[in-house]
Amino acid sequence: MIYTAALVLVTLIDLEDIPSLGSSLDDKIYHLLAYVVLAFLWMSYARAFKSKEITAIIFIALLLFGVFLELVQHQINANRTYDIIDLLSNCLGVALGTFIARILNVFKLNIFKALLFLFFIN
Repeated sequence: MIYTAALVLVTLIDLEDIPSLGSSLDDKIYHLLAYVVLAFLWMSYARAFKSKEITAIIFIALLLFGVFLELVQHQINANRTYDIIDLLSNCLGVALGTFIARILNVFKLNIFKALLFLFFIN
């Protein structure tokens, strides 16, 4: 919940000193990553309920959340603008975060063990 609130705040305020990733798509990458984390956290929470219906509801709610924030940000902050590619990045991030959470769940992997495996494989 804290991450969700922080994402709302970051979406609605002016961000000036964001580190550059050295790409012309920095903003889109940040959108994607923010929503990957958001979906992963919520899907990890949903896992406790062991219900496909709850997982589906959370997935749809996260998609709508990303769309809603993208659509209203310019009405709250004149320096923020609507961008269809940002909206698509948000939705792709939700899908990817959900996929990652699902894969970890299917294989009963702990996120920390999975990261160790990815980064320290021989």
